Amino acid sequence: MNLIKKYFLNYLKGMAMGAADIVPGVSGGSIALISGIYGRLLDSINSFNGENLKLLLKFEFKQFYKAVNGTFLLSLFLGILTSIFTLSNLITYLMDEHPVPLWSFFCGLILVSAFVILKGIERWHLGVVIAIIIGTIAAYFVTELPPVSSPEAIWFTFLSGAIAICAMILPGISGSFLLLILGKYETILNAVSERDIITLGVFATGCLVGILSFSRVISWLLKKYYATTIGLLSGFMLGSMNKLWPWKIVTAYRTSSSGEQKPFLTENIFPGEYLNEVGQDPQLLSAILAFLFGIILVVGIERTAAYFNKS
Repeated sequence: MNLIKKYFLNYLKGMAMGAADIVPGVSGGSIALISGIYGRLLDSINSFNGENLKLLLKFEFKQFYKAVNGTFLLSLFLGILTSIFTLSNLITYLMDEHPVPLWSFFCGLILVSAFVILKGIERWHLGVVIAIIIGTIAAYFVTELPPVSSPEAIWFTFLSGAIAICAMILPGISGSFLLLILGKYETILNAVSERDIITLGVFATGCLVGILSFSRVISWLLKKYYATTIGLLSGFMLGSMNKLWPWKIVTAYRTSSSGEQKPFLTENIFPGEYLNEVGQDPQLLSAILAFLFGIILVVGIERTAAYFNKS
């Protein structure tokens, strides 16, 4: 029964990761980190190595499934898929109709998450502080990058997949946002809708190569330089707040493949300027309540994860 509870909790964590990944600017890696499964997720990904793949080639499926921590990955993956298929419409609706409370919620969630993971550092030193600063500046710089026109070459589709999937396992940096920066967001969406198997296959191969190689780098850093790496990851989360700021004005638009005008470039403004610049209520009370709810949710996730890890 405890095992069922354990994997059901992993399923719920997967749902939280999937919900985060739907929103450009929010990373499922942040949820994995605060819910206490980040290291285990990296270890499971890293278990897809030559030795274990030989088990697959020998049709020793049971041994392979156990070696790659299959039940953990499956429960997590099912949770992510559940969110993508059930919550995508809701989150899209909230982004269009109630953007200020939604972004305020994610601001509270990510901000408190950065401080929660820093609590895991037992020994602070100058390197940790420098790592936090570097991570914050790097993430801020990434969120300020304008989208670019990208090459149509197949190698760039592969490279985009590798870069995007790396971002998805990094807390604070969104893979979908990086695809937008690389100019491949619309390309991949079109490939999905048009069932372009070649483009999707190349992109998926890039994702596979990227996640298998990059997860090993992160795992190595966590084992060798845990405190500094945690500082860097929390810095990424703090720097991403620039992208999540609820009050923005659109400075440029882009035309989507369906002919719709969508925001292309935005600029952060203060709530007091929002009414004059946008002509809409800044919804300050709703924003504060949503921000607090994000904080409460993270604290609840952390305490629940700690309780189940002890039991």
